[in-house]
Amino acid sequence: MGVDLRSGEWLDDNLANWNERVAVHVASEMYDRTRLREGGDVLDPIVRDTIERLYPDGLEGVRVLHLQCHFGSDTLSLANLGATVVGIDFSSQAVVEARRMAEELGLSHRARFIEANVYDARHMLPEPESFDLVFTSWGTIGWLPDVAEWARIVSWFVKPGGRFHFADGHPAAFVFDGDGGPGGLPSFAYPYVNETPDIIDDASDYADPEAALVNARTWEWMHPLGEIFEALRGAGLEVETFTEHYRVPWRIFPATVELGDGMFGWPAEQWLPLSFELVAVPRAQAAVAES
Repeated sequence: MGVDLRSGEWLDDNLANWNERVAVHVASEMYDRTRLREGGDVLDPIVRDTIERLYPDGLEGVRVLHLQCHFGSDTLSLANLGATVVGIDFSSQAVVEARRMAEELGLSHRARFIEANVYDARHMLPEPESFDLVFTSWGTIGWLPDVAEWARIVSWFVKPGGRFHFADGHPAAFVFDGDGGPGGLPSFAYPYVNETPDIIDDASDYADPEAALVNARTWEWMHPLGEIFEALRGAGLEVETFTEHYRVPWRIFPATVELGDGMFGWPAEQWLPLSFELVAVPRAQAAVAES
C-alpha cells in the first residue's frame, strides 16, 4: 500500500490528535464512568447484547484482548463483568489513564494495559492463540492504512474455540458529513473507496462540542465491507454472524437524535445503516460447526 505501518507522518498526526483527545474525553459527559466505579459496565447496548449472547453464563474465566482500547472504559467494563483483560492502545496518555483507572477500581490484577501501535501488537504481546475473545469497537480501523494486516493480527491472538467481536460505524455512512440539503440530512463528502487517505483538519471533537483541538489534523482511510470481509477470510477467520444497525453510540451526524442509553439514530426514516457488528471464528472452527 506504500505506507509504513510503524512510522510516518500519518501515525504522528493521528497519535498527537488522540493523545490530546484523552483529557477532553475523560472530562466529557459522554465518557462518564460512574457505572464503572459502581462495579458495573459502560458498554453500549449493541456490544453488551452481543457479549451476553456469546457468554450467557458470564465472563468468569474468559480471557479478552481489547485492541485500540482508548483509555480502557470498555476494557474495564469486561473486567468488572469477570473477564481477565489486556488492552492495547497507541496513545501514551490513554494508557496512563487506563492504568490509573484500573488501580482506582482495584482491577489491576485482572486488567493489563500496553502502549503499542496495533501493528506492533504481536511483538509487544507475543502470545499467539491465547485469547478466548479478541474485541475491538467504534472508530478503530478508519485510522489504519492496512486492514489486511489488522485482520492477521486479530487472527494471531484468537485461540482455537475463541471468537473475534467487532463493531464499528458503517462504511456506507462514512461517505457523509454534517447536515445539508432538504430536511437537514448529511451530504456526500467522502468516496466509499479511497486509494489515498483523507487528510482532515478538524479541531472539533465528537464527545465535547466545545472542544478545540490543537492537533487537529488526522489521516483516515475508508474500508468498505467487502474489504473487511476479505481481510478476515484471508487471515483465516470466518464470519459467523453479521448485523447492520441504525444506531451508534455517538452523534455521528448533527441530524441524528438521542435514542436513549447513549445511542443516536435517524429522526424518522431509516435511510441507511449507521453501524454494523460481526463475530468471526477461526476457519477450522467454522468448518466443524457446519459438519
